[in-house]
Amino acid sequence: MRILGAVLAGGRSSRFGSDKALADLNGRPLIAHAIAALARQADGVIVAGREWDDWVPDRPGPDMGPLGGINAAIHAAAARGYAGVLTYPCDAPWLETDLRAKLASQAEGAYAAEMPVIGYWPSALAPVLDDWLATTATGHSVRAWAAHAGVKPVELGGMLHNVNTPDNLRALREILRGR
Repeated sequence: MRILGAVLAGGRSSRFGSDKALADLNGRPLIAHAIAALARQADGVIVAGREWDDWVPDRPGPDMGPLGGINAAIHAAAARGYAGVLTYPCDAPWLETDLRAKLASQAEGAYAAEMPVIGYWPSALAPVLDDWLATTATGHSVRAWAAHAGVKPVELGGMLHNVNTPDNLRALREILRGR
Protein backbone atom coordinates (compact mmCIF):
# COMPACT_ATOMS: atom_id res chain seq x y z
CA MET A 1 0.00 0.00 0.00
CA ARG A 2 1.49 3.32 -1.09
CA ILE A 3 1.18 6.16 1.42
CA LEU A 4 1.87 9.85 0.85
CA GLY A 5 3.31 11.92 3.67
CA ALA A 6 2.19 15.52 4.14
CA VAL A 7 3.79 18.07 6.44
CA LEU A 8 1.14 20.55 7.56
CA ALA A 9 2.64 24.04 7.39
CA GLY A 10 -0.19 26.51 6.81
CA GLY A 11 -0.50 27.92 10.32
CA ARG A 12 -0.01 31.51 11.39
CA SER A 13 2.55 30.80 14.18
CA SER A 14 0.72 33.30 16.41
CA ARG A 15 2.00 31.82 19.68
CA PHE A 16 5.54 31.63 18.32
CA GLY A 17 5.67 35.26 17.18
CA SER A 18 7.41 34.55 13.85
CA ASP A 19 7.34 31.85 11.19
CA LYS A 20 8.08 28.78 13.31
CA ALA A 21 8.37 26.48 10.29
CA LEU A 22 11.57 28.36 9.46
CA ALA A 23 12.86 28.54 13.04
CA ASP A 24 16.37 27.12 13.32
CA LEU A 25 17.05 23.86 15.11
CA ASN A 26 20.62 22.58 14.78
CA GLY A 27 21.26 24.51 11.59
CA ARG A 28 18.06 23.53 9.76
CA PRO A 29 14.51 24.90 9.83
CA LEU A 30 11.91 22.97 11.82
CA ILE A 31 10.03 22.13 8.62
CA ALA A 32 13.12 20.41 7.18
CA HIS A 33 13.33 18.20 10.28
CA ALA A 34 9.63 17.32 9.95
CA ILE A 35 10.01 16.48 6.25
CA ALA A 36 12.99 14.24 6.97
CA ALA A 37 11.15 12.46 9.80
CA LEU A 38 8.08 11.85 7.65
CA ALA A 39 10.14 10.74 4.64
CA ARG A 40 11.21 7.67 6.62
CA GLN A 41 7.52 6.76 7.08
CA ALA A 42 5.97 7.43 3.66
CA ASP A 43 6.49 6.68 -0.03
CA GLY A 44 6.63 10.38 -0.92
CA VAL A 45 6.31 13.69 0.96
CA ILE A 46 4.57 16.96 0.18
CA VAL A 47 4.04 20.13 2.18
CA ALA A 48 0.49 21.42 2.67
CA GLY A 49 -0.26 25.08 3.20
CA ARG A 50 2.96 26.84 2.19
CA GLU A 51 5.19 27.06 -0.81
CA TRP A 52 7.97 24.50 -0.62
CA ASP A 53 9.57 22.04 -3.05
CA ASP A 54 6.48 19.85 -3.59
CA TRP A 55 3.51 21.58 -2.03
CA VAL A 56 -0.25 22.02 -2.22
CA PRO A 57 -2.28 24.99 -0.97
CA ASP A 58 -4.76 24.49 1.85
CA ARG A 59 -8.15 23.39 0.57
CA PRO A 60 -10.63 24.93 0.07
CA GLY A 61 -8.52 27.95 1.05
CA PRO A 62 -6.34 29.48 3.77
CA ASP A 63 -7.45 30.02 7.37
CA MET A 64 -9.23 26.67 7.66
CA GLY A 65 -6.90 25.50 10.42
CA PRO A 66 -5.27 22.09 10.13
CA LEU A 67 -8.29 20.66 8.30
CA GLY A 68 -7.45 22.84 5.28
CA GLY A 69 -4.04 21.19 5.08
CA ILE A 70 -5.39 17.72 5.77
CA ASN A 71 -8.01 18.20 3.05
CA ALA A 72 -5.40 19.35 0.53
CA ALA A 73 -3.20 16.38 1.46
CA ILE A 74 -6.00 13.81 1.12
CA HIS A 75 -6.90 15.20 -2.30
CA ALA A 76 -3.24 15.16 -3.37
CA ALA A 77 -2.92 11.54 -2.23
CA ALA A 78 -6.04 10.54 -4.17
CA ALA A 79 -4.93 12.40 -7.31
CA ARG A 80 -1.46 10.80 -7.19
CA GLY A 81 -2.73 7.25 -6.67
CA TYR A 82 -1.86 6.80 -3.00
CA ALA A 83 -4.10 4.77 -0.69
CA GLY A 84 -3.96 7.54 1.89
CA VAL A 85 -1.87 10.20 3.55
CA LEU A 86 0.10 10.42 6.79
CA THR A 87 -0.09 13.99 8.10
CA TYR A 88 2.47 15.51 10.42
CA PRO A 89 2.94 19.09 11.69
CA CYS A 90 5.87 21.27 10.61
CA ASP A 91 6.59 22.14 14.24
CA ALA A 92 7.37 18.60 15.41
CA PRO A 93 10.99 18.07 14.37
CA TRP A 94 11.27 14.31 14.78
CA LEU A 95 9.34 11.10 15.29
CA GLU A 96 10.05 8.56 17.96
CA THR A 97 7.43 6.09 16.76
CA ASP A 98 6.44 4.21 13.62
CA LEU A 99 3.41 6.13 12.38
CA ARG A 100 2.95 3.88 9.40
CA ALA A 101 2.60 0.79 11.57
CA LYS A 102 0.51 2.42 14.29
CA LEU A 103 -1.83 4.56 12.18
CA ALA A 104 -1.88 3.35 8.58
CA SER A 105 -2.72 -0.19 9.67
CA GLN A 106 -6.21 1.13 10.46
CA ALA A 107 -8.24 0.81 7.23
CA GLU A 108 -10.75 3.48 8.31
CA GLY A 109 -7.95 5.84 9.31
CA ALA A 110 -6.49 6.82 12.66
CA TYR A 111 -5.00 9.84 14.36
CA ALA A 112 -2.74 10.44 17.34
CA ALA A 113 -4.92 10.96 20.40
CA GLU A 114 -2.18 13.19 21.81
CA MET A 115 -1.92 15.39 18.69
CA PRO A 116 -4.73 14.95 16.13
CA VAL A 117 -2.86 16.64 13.26
CA ILE A 118 -0.77 13.47 13.18
CA GLY A 119 -2.93 10.98 11.36
CA TYR A 120 -3.54 8.52 8.59
CA TRP A 121 -6.40 9.59 6.34
CA PRO A 122 -7.53 7.21 3.55
CA SER A 123 -7.89 8.85 0.14
CA ALA A 124 -11.56 7.80 0.07
CA LEU A 125 -12.22 10.46 2.74
CA ALA A 126 -11.61 13.35 0.30
CA PRO A 127 -15.30 13.96 -0.56
CA VAL A 128 -16.32 13.41 3.07
CA LEU A 129 -14.01 16.20 4.24
CA ASP A 130 -15.09 18.47 1.37
CA ASP A 131 -18.72 18.07 2.50
CA TRP A 132 -17.81 18.60 6.16
CA LEU A 133 -15.97 21.85 5.45
CA ALA A 134 -18.77 23.10 3.21
CA THR A 135 -21.64 22.32 5.58
CA THR A 136 -20.52 21.99 9.18
CA ALA A 137 -21.49 24.60 11.71
CA THR A 138 -19.22 23.09 14.38
CA GLY A 139 -15.98 24.70 13.24
CA HIS A 140 -12.79 23.15 12.04
CA SER A 141 -11.96 20.71 14.82
CA VAL A 142 -9.87 17.78 13.60
CA ARG A 143 -11.26 15.57 16.36
CA ALA A 144 -14.89 16.43 15.51
CA TRP A 145 -14.36 15.73 11.83
CA ALA A 146 -12.49 12.49 12.57
CA ALA A 147 -15.37 11.27 14.75
CA HIS A 148 -17.83 12.16 11.97
CA ALA A 149 -15.73 10.25 9.42
CA GLY A 150 -15.22 7.20 11.65
CA VAL A 151 -11.49 7.80 12.10
CA LYS A 152 -10.35 6.60 15.52
CA PRO A 153 -7.80 8.02 17.97
CA VAL A 154 -4.74 5.89 18.74
CA GLU A 155 -2.35 6.41 21.65
CA LEU A 156 1.12 6.70 20.13
CA GLY A 157 3.14 6.67 23.32
CA GLY A 158 6.65 8.01 23.40
CA MET A 159 7.51 11.68 23.19
CA LEU A 160 5.95 14.10 20.75
CA HIS A 161 8.08 17.22 20.60
CA ASN A 162 5.83 20.07 19.43
CA VAL A 163 7.16 23.63 19.17
CA ASN A 164 4.47 26.26 19.74
CA THR A 165 6.48 28.95 21.51
CA PRO A 166 10.09 30.19 21.58
CA ASP A 167 10.33 28.61 25.07
CA ASN A 168 9.36 25.23 23.56
CA LEU A 169 12.17 25.62 21.02
CA ARG A 170 14.69 26.52 23.74
CA ALA A 171 13.62 23.47 25.77
CA LEU A 172 13.98 21.25 22.72
CA ARG A 173 17.48 22.57 22.10
CA GLU A 174 18.36 21.65 25.70
CA ILE A 175 16.99 18.13 25.21
CA LEU A 176 19.12 17.73 22.10
CA ARG A 177 22.24 18.98 23.91
CA GLY A 178 21.68 16.26 26.51
CA ARG A 179 21.49 13.43 23.95
